[in-house]
Amino acid sequence: MKYVMALDQGTTSTRCILFNHDGEVCSIDQMEHRQYFPKPGWVEHDPLEIWTNTKTVISNAMKKVGAARDDIKGIGITNQRETIIAFEPETGKIRHQAIVWQDLRGTEIINRLKEKVDPQKFQRHSGLLLSPYFSASKIAWMLQTDPSLRSDAENGKVVFGTIDTYLVYCLTGNDPGVIVTDATNASRYALMDIRTGSWDPWLLDLFGIPAASLPKIVNSFGEVYGMTDPDGPLNGQVPVCGILGDQQAALFGQACFESGEGKNTYGTGCFLLVNTGKKMSLSQSGLLTTVAFKGAHESLCYALEGSIAVAGSLIQWLRDSLQLIKSAPEVDTLAESVPNSGGVYIVPAFSGLFAPYWRSDARGVIAGLTAYATKAHIARAALEATAFQAKDIFDAIERDSNVSLKQLKVDGGLTNSRPLMEFQADLLQVPVVRPRVIETTALGAAYAAGLSVEFWKNLDELRLHWKEKLRWVPTMSEQERTKKCHYWKKAVERTLDWSDDESAARSTMENE
Repeated sequence: MKYVMALDQGTTSTRCILFNHDGEVCSIDQMEHRQYFPKPGWVEHDPLEIWTNTKTVISNAMKKVGAARDDIKGIGITNQRETIIAFEPETGKIRHQAIVWQDLRGTEIINRLKEKVDPQKFQRHSGLLLSPYFSASKIAWMLQTDPSLRSDAENGKVVFGTIDTYLVYCLTGNDPGVIVTDATNASRYALMDIRTGSWDPWLLDLFGIPAASLPKIVNSFGEVYGMTDPDGPLNGQVPVCGILGDQQAALFGQACFESGEGKNTYGTGCFLLVNTGKKMSLSQSGLLTTVAFKGAHESLCYALEGSIAVAGSLIQWLRDSLQLIKSAPEVDTLAESVPNSGGVYIVPAFSGLFAPYWRSDARGVIAGLTAYATKAHIARAALEATAFQAKDIFDAIERDSNVSLKQLKVDGGLTNSRPLMEFQADLLQVPVVRPRVIETTALGAAYAAGLSVEFWKNLDELRLHWKEKLRWVPTMSEQERTKKCHYWKKAVERTLDWSDDESAARSTMENE
């Protein structure tokens, strides 16, 4: 049997998954890596540990199905976005630990820029917001704090690459000629011209980052970046030929190839992306304009993205902090024991509200409490909070893109919650659909690689592989929906103007 390999390098672990021609998972292996917290608000990873784990999961996944090098037709990579590694292409030496996307050490840099930069101009160039979340401030911080990096960066002796850059480099035997990142990851640096897909001179000058220190921007699929090192974990040469940032990979794995098709990933937080096609839509509602994917010989395909900081983590809070439940599945049991939330609304603005509000002064509330309320009502309100937040982003995306979504494809752990999915369909008034293959992020990377080596012919063939497993359709009356949304908005208003400490609120800005 022939396979396409997907490397899914996430925030807490690295996975290798082998997919067959039908897009089915045939083998999977996973290893976690250590999280380093040198200072409050700082988060780092060890690139060498990540590479060591990558080699291990590749070997283990292949062994589980008895796959040899010749059985692997191509390798696709999907990765945690915005995380930056400084390393030397000629030697492979790590010049700085990976600064992870959650890391806030670039906050002061961003705050200084906010005083002198027109945010609308910044958005027109990058598609993004001025935030320490994106890679640019992390790179600028390294250059400012380590004088030795500046001259080496200007001479191209050190590169600042996202995780995909580093993995491609390692897989190809530390080849200094293969220093690449794809357009989806590049669009998260806050250094790429969102209109052209090239590094933007104005943005580079703004952050003081030399162009020579950045990887080459390549297609997400349709080309081979390099061949694996014969002495590496695959024991031979295999094309490395597909890259997508994790949320774009999930969009691709959900076969959202056309304008107006969208997905929502329900995990610790939520990420709702909608394909807007070749049209670049700049948001008026605090959403992010990002690259959805780029195929060879094709122009950029765009997406609008909205993020929710607290989704699955709210359920963990009920379990660990309030101790209302002993395990996450118990939330569904409690929620289904009551017909509604009993007038209880939870807005989990634990560190501010994200899109479309962007209010760092907000703090969480539980509103509408009466003596009638029980822990079952609170459990149901916790699930409904995620659906309400997703609706806010859903509505903002439709406003900004002038695109009407006909259904929403979903993935992630919280899609196992039947009451949440039912309520989500009711709020959105469109069907909510979960696919048979739930490893959509890795599948997207596999699709990108498979297209590059003609394992699959085209996007039309991939659409045929997408299969629906579950569908939830709206049943709530418009009157009831309007009433619930009205009270949700009232609850959101109660969260505002609570905290003056904006620096603390930034601690989860744009959380993935």
